[in-house]
Amino acid sequence: MARIILIDDEEAVRRTARLALITDIFMPGQDGIVTVRRIRKESPGVKVIAISGGDSTGRLDLRKDAELLGATTSLRKPFSSADLLRAVQDVLGLGSEPPPRNGG
Repeated sequence: MARIILIDDEEAVRRTARLALITDIFMPGQDGIVTVRRIRKESPGVKVIAISGGDSTGRLDLRKDAELLGATTSLRKPFSSADLLRAVQDVLGLGSEPPPRNGG
């Protein structure tokens, strides 16, 4: 079973990521670009999905920069749960079939 962790700025959480990591680019107290670079260095096999709605003005978009520095892909906020699921499936190389629901 795939293990995916949504990350904010907790060091302990960062250490537990094994397959995929989702990180915002603009976070209080932590630079998402630095996070992407650190994950690439410390855990090169982890697939990184960078998310961002831009800076506080909404104009500065660093998603492509994150990809150039090692993020596998990126999403622009706001995004739908279907967009997030598709991105996770893509980076993990899973099919596009949704996971089965409980009970069938």
